[in-house]
Order: sequence, then C-alpha cells, then structure tokens
Amino acid sequence: MERMFTPFKLGDLELANRFVFPPIKLGYGNPDGTVTDRQLTFYRQIAKNGPGLIIIEPVSVTADGKEHPKQPCVHLPESAAQLRKIADVIHAENRLACLHLNHGGAAANPKLIGGAPKAPSVMTCVAREGNVSQEITEQDIQAILDGYGTAAEKARQAGFDVIEIQGGHGYLISQFLNGKLNTRKDRYGQDRTLFAREAISKVRENAGNIPLILRISGNEMSPEFGISPDDLLPLLKLAEEKKISLIHVGMGNACFSPPWYFHHAALPDKPQTDALSWVRENTSLPLLAAGRMGRKEKVIRFLDQGLAQLVALGRPLIADPDLPEKWQKGADQDIRYCGYCLQGCLHRMKSGVSLGCNLNPAVGLPPLARTDTPMKVLIAGGGPAGLSAALYMDTRGHEVTLAEKTDAIGGQFSLAWQAPGKEKMKQGLESLERAVKSGGASLLMNRTADADLVREIQPDLLVWAVGAVQNIPEIKGLEHQHVMTSLEYFQGAKAVKGPRVLVVGAGRAGLEIAEKLGKEGFDVVATKRTDPIGSMMEMITKKLALMRIDQMQNVTLMPHTTVKEFFADKVDVEQDGEKKSLDAFQTVILASGMLSAPGPDNEVSSAAPKMEIIGDANEVKDVFSAVHAGYELALRY
Repeated sequence: MERMFTPFKLGDLELANRFVFPPIKLGYGNPDGTVTDRQLTFYRQIAKNGPGLIIIEPVSVTADGKEHPKQPCVHLPESAAQLRKIADVIHAENRLACLHLNHGGAAANPKLIGGAPKAPSVMTCVAREGNVSQEITEQDIQAILDGYGTAAEKARQAGFDVIEIQGGHGYLISQFLNGKLNTRKDRYGQDRTLFAREAISKVRENAGNIPLILRISGNEMSPEFGISPDDLLPLLKLAEEKKISLIHVGMGNACFSPPWYFHHAALPDKPQTDALSWVRENTSLPLLAAGRMGRKEKVIRFLDQGLAQLVALGRPLIADPDLPEKWQKGADQDIRYCGYCLQGCLHRMKSGVSLGCNLNPAVGLPPLARTDTPMKVLIAGGGPAGLSAALYMDTRGHEVTLAEKTDAIGGQFSLAWQAPGKEKMKQGLESLERAVKSGGASLLMNRTADADLVREIQPDLLVWAVGAVQNIPEIKGLEHQHVMTSLEYFQGAKAVKGPRVLVVGAGRAGLEIAEKLGKEGFDVVATKRTDPIGSMMEMITKKLALMRIDQMQNVTLMPHTTVKEFFADKVDVEQDGEKKSLDAFQTVILASGMLSAPGPDNEVSSAAPKMEIIGDANEVKDVFSAVHAGYELALRY
C-alpha cells in the first residue's frame, strides 16, 4: 500500500502521491465561461489531502469544439484570469494543477456552437443524438491549431503546472488519426498523424517548460468505428518524439462506445487490463490508468504489475473526496464507495443539470455548519431518505432517533444492487449504513413510528421517510395467479415458479427482473403499457441491459401492451390496439410502478408538533432524490 503514497516525478515536478484526479465535466460553471464559487469549493474538496495532480474539467481550445453549456472557457480574453482562480485553490492545498485541452470535433454540441460540428470527414456521432458533422476546412484546422497555442499560453498565464492534451476517446485528434473516419484526400488525410503532430507542437511552443500529458483510449471498443492499434501506435511514437511526460490511458469513444468511455459498472475488467498491457508494450513513457480505480486492491495490482505508474480517481472522489486520506490512514471502513452506476453523475449531466452523486449530496458544497438551535428529531423509515436525514441532521448537531419497522435498514436501496450489473452499488449502501451507525443517531429496529413512539420520544420534528409501496394494477383474474410484487421478488419473500413468468411493467425494475430471470433460465415476457421500455433508467445502463436481453431468446419485451385478463390457460393482452392471447404463466411479478407509502394517521400527526415528509414518501423518484432529500432537510434545519 505504501507505493500508492510515494512521490512521483513528472518532468521537473514532484507529485505527492500516485493519484491523479481526471478531467470530469461538472456543469458548475456559468454559461459565459466564468468560474463559480461551487467550482472552487469542489476543487478545494478534491485537492485537500487528495491526489498529487488535479486535472480540471475539459476546456475547448476554440468555441466550436464545446460539449457542455457550462464548460469553462480558455478562448476568451478573460479566460486566464478566471482559470487562475481554480489553479490557486488547488495550489493552496499543496497540490499541482493541470489544464485539459480538447476539441470535440464531431462530438461537439451543435446547439452550443451554432451549427453542425466539424470533423476530418463527414461522420455521424451516434451518442450525440446522431449529429452529422461537416468536413472541416484547412482554414478551420489552422484556427483550431492556433487555439491550441493560445490555450497553452493561457494555461501558463493562469499558473497551471501541467497541460494535458486530449488525443483519444473519439475526439478531434483521434478522429484525424482514425483511418475509418478520416477519408480526406489532402495532407491531413495522407498523413493522419499530421494534425496531432501540429497540435502538440503548438502546445509545446507556447507552454514553456510545463510538462505535457497525452490522453488516449487504450481501446475505443468499437470494432466498426473505433481507432485501430495500427492508427494508435504512431501517436505513441509521436508522444515519445515530442517528449510527452505521461500517457493517460482511458477507454472507449464518446461517439460510438459511451459505456466504455464512462466505465460503467456492468462492464468486464479484462479489456481495460489488456489495453493497458498493449500500451505498456508499445511505449517507454510512464502510464496513468483511468477507469473504475476506486478499489484499493485494483490500484495495488496495477502498480505492482507495472501496468501503470499512476492511477486516476474520478467518480470515487466525487463519492468520497477523502478516499486517499482514508486509505493512507487504514480507515477503509469509513469510505463511501462509488458504485459506477452513472446515475447521479453522467445521467444528470446528460439531462442538462450539474453533476451530483447518489451517495454524496454535499459534493461541491460547503461543509454543514452546526446548528444554533438543536432539536430532538424522530425519523420514520430507514431507507435512503431516512438514512440521509439521520446522517446529516446528526452532523448539524440535532438529537436524532431513527425508527425502522423491519430488522434491516436500507429500504429499496438494499435491493437495487441485486439487479444485473449493479453489484458494486452494494458497497455504497453499506458505507452509508456504516456512517449512520457510527454517528450519533440512535437506531430503533423493528419499531414502527406510531403515536406511542412519538409520545415516548417527544420530538420537536417528525421526519416521515417511509418510502414507497408497489402500485397494484386492477386486472381481472389476477387474484387467481401466483403473484408477487417487484419488492417481494428482490427480497426473496416468495419463490418464483416456472417455466413461464410474466413481468407486468417493463420500466427500470421490470427490465432488471426480466434480465435476471432470463439469466436463470425462465421463459420471461415483460409488458409495458407505454414506451419507452426501461423508463427512468440511466441511458447507458438501459442500453447495456437491452443489449444483454437481446441475446436471450427466452426473454420477450412487449411495449405498448396492456394486460387485460387472466384465465386458467391463457392471458389476454392488447398491444397497439390489437387483442392477443398469451399462454398461461406460472408466476406474475408486478413491477407496475410505485406509490408513496401512506402518510401518518391523525393520531401520529397530532402527537408531533412539526412534521416533514421526504423522499419517496413525498414523491416517488429514485435513490439520488431520496438521499438528497435528507441532506436538503438538514440544510433547512
């Protein structure tokens, strides 16, 4: 473990440890490219006793390469002064700051740039709503190259210690290198490394003695469109020729393989290891490994095997900014582990809002202050909203009692990790539970928050966080079936009888149940009255689930289908207005949405002087909303 905390020489600089924070889009900035207090708070959180090097969120070297409306800018006259604010915050914590330079090319956002994206040749960026690019002119190429030069100069003016150049992940430099995408007949097509060479040269000319990092994809994981090893190899040789100090190795392509670009939890580890091994064999430069590195065993293995000299910690530090410090102190039990689900981070960014985290609602926000008016608080329900409320109300200095009617806390969060591809979420739940148990809140298990308990505790505030219950649809003949709810299924409360299983409702839970049963060999039909299938799921999670289900001949998905009536030997349904009959099923699982659990009765309400209803008990959403509801409650009190 000591190797993780030994210094590392990067050019003439020395990193305090072997950790690097990679460039992650935050969406915390102002639309005009100016820096906000939340950005500064975020980078201060990450830098404090954190990675030796902090690579800040990507900046586009010219305005026509932007991806997100709240990206910081480097092309404006005031950019250096704005970016210096971030560098200064990082330096104040005795850590090094790196500016990440990029141009989205075909992955740029047309709504931001005012027209079609520009790429080496006409191409379609599938993951960006099928945006079709225009072939870039030589005049535009020169403007972008000049942008690399001025961006490097501004990085130096802003006080950054290191500059990273994005050369992979399907962005502009990678698009020029890629023989499958670059079909130009001019010099930038005849020599596909030319653009990369000129971009690196421009940065080198204007960066002074600042060390340079080159970011690449070890494997873009897209056989049809991804860059080939033969096209990537010249970039590695160019990096050595140009005296690049470090190769930052990620995976995937922003346009054609987003699951690998974002390192989704459901993906296997072997392709990443294989890609790192290939890069290691083909360059003598030190390597920085990126992607799902938030488990100590993996970090140590990569360092000990020589696959990398440094490791990137991105989402794991969003979930727990104190992760490196806890590792160093041996306080592994206090770590809040990222589950790589993308739900709180990428899903929100894709929706146009700022980055968040399922487990850390305080990311980028000032620490909670102790209250001047402590209260006695009774929380009803030990699901994610109740746990979060208990944790943060306790942090504020309130006297907290949490009552859970069962013998286990966690609520629906304790079931979510059982879905295919979500196994790593279990550690996140366990870390939240440990945080509550090790804090000052009192836990009452197998205890319902009834009027007697309210009168016994005599709280100043009752927090109603009892979660949600299954919506039971009215279907003729349902009472004669072997039926269970989605909650009962994941709890193992009832046995599934086969061989045929009907899942009523193919939203998030229904799709996960259908896949899980399909893997177990059942013949599964999952219906949904409306489209889309898998509604409310994070898009990459849904795409991966649908790809896996598509390989299962024993699972059938039926959108626009309403179950009408059950008979002894058949089930009548209606799909797109057409009446159909399906063979009988031995088990029916209801995944037809959730409803807020009933509120407190009059006796409970009258016994509590003040009450708040939070989480699914207030409005059924997701675990992100539930955890944040508890934190937001603490902000109000």
